[in-house]
Amino acid sequence: METVKLSTIVMKWYPDMLPFLKQTELNSVIVLRDGLGILDPADAMDIIRHSICEHQDSAYLQ
Repeated sequence: METVKLSTIVMKWYPDMLPFLKQTELNSVIVLRDGLGILDPADAMDIIRHSICEHQDSAYLQ
């Protein structure tokens, strides 16, 4: 197991997304069962998407 911040994952696979993520999202702590070395780009994108959903405001769009 390895614990990393979301910013580490973003910088490794999708650095162009960095300006579009909130600091609270980037500071999210992610626990990787098999470690960062075995994480593939598709899994990294799933983690990024999940983090964005977790940090969305609960306000309704009108």
